Amino acid sequence: MAPGKKSRRSKKESKKLKKRKNISVVPADPNTSDTDWWDVFWRKNSPSPGSVVPEDEAEGFKHYFRVSKETFAYICSLVREDLISRPPSGLINIEGRLLSVEKQVAIALRRLASGESQVSVGAAFGVGQSTVSQVTWRFIEALEERGRHHLKWPDTSRMDKIKARFEAFCGLPNCCGAIDATHIIMTLPAVQTSDDWCDPANNYSMLLQGIVDNELRFLDIVTGLPGGMTGSRLLKFSGFFKLCECGKRLNGNTKTLIEGYEAREYIVGGASYPLLPWLITPYESDVSGFSDSMSDFNAMHESARSLAVKAFSQLKGSWRILSKVMWRPDKQKLPSIILVCCLLHNIILDSGDKLHSDVALPGHHDFGYVEQGCKQVDPLGSALRETLAKNLQRQQESVPS
Repeated sequence: MAPGKKSRRSKKESKKLKKRKNISVVPADPNTSDTDWWDVFWRKNSPSPGSVVPEDEAEGFKHYFRVSKETFAYICSLVREDLISRPPSGLINIEGRLLSVEKQVAIALRRLASGESQVSVGAAFGVGQSTVSQVTWRFIEALEERGRHHLKWPDTSRMDKIKARFEAFCGLPNCCGAIDATHIIMTLPAVQTSDDWCDPANNYSMLLQGIVDNELRFLDIVTGLPGGMTGSRLLKFSGFFKLCECGKRLNGNTKTLIEGYEAREYIVGGASYPLLPWLITPYESDVSGFSDSMSDFNAMHESARSLAVKAFSQLKGSWRILSKVMWRPDKQKLPSIILVCCLLHNIILDSGDKLHSDVALPGHHDFGYVEQGCKQVDPLGSALRETLAKNLQRQQESVPS
């Protein structure tokens, strides 16, 4: 009898099998994993006299990881499935125990929150630099995939609430958000430097543009583009711009104002942005004919726009890896790091946790950069701005003195 023919596998199938063999799922074993990581960490890093670390343990947890223990548990639940799949060599501490999912998340959050070196973060947790690097990147990949639902454009019902709160806060009817941008500064090896990445402050940087709601939540971001771009050019490279221009975003109900004026949906931005039918910028204050009504409008506009400035100061203050100079980052990976920091910012808000205002950057989030004015004016944008200014003036005139 002839021997049976061996089944032939395609190269693609063989690679898949090899990949499967190299990944094993290891359930958390309380006898072999670092389940007591927080007790060990707190004893080692608890506050001393004169320390900025809060003495209360729960507040100390927030100080180190920027989130409450409840929000931390939620983040762990999002990435658990991805983090328990590991290479055979495993991730172990100096005592030879497997790193629990919780300890891996803590290491990654501490790295992002402090911006400290991998060596310093590793020393605080009893792991090596390479472990911090591997754990942090695996966490970033997992949260980027599992947490994306925390950064999305609002549906009609939620947007109606945002618009109502913007109007109550700063008097702008039908306003859907505020836009701003910031530079993430980095050093680059000589072979990667170019004029595109060199920004107006002579730093190498990557840009992050974001649109926020009244609660400082990011509704839309774009990143990965070089710091040499102007704000208006960055906007035009974004998917948000394309959606607005083709009528697929900021296309909700108009609002009838005093004397029958109509206002469409729009966002507000600073002078570095073009004045568009859906993006309202302030009046130039150094031109002839600048009136009191224009000044009043600018004050109202600034109160709304300041929310975006505050959100970026909070983001870069909470996740200090974004406010410190990045040492030769992988420009392909850096956008993922930036996105995950924005997701974490939103998760804190969505979980009912509190943003810690005391960790926000004390100055402007883009300290050292001068806003570059944009002269582009769309007639429809100019007409809407005039309508909003007149509406404000009529409201002020109707208030009894």
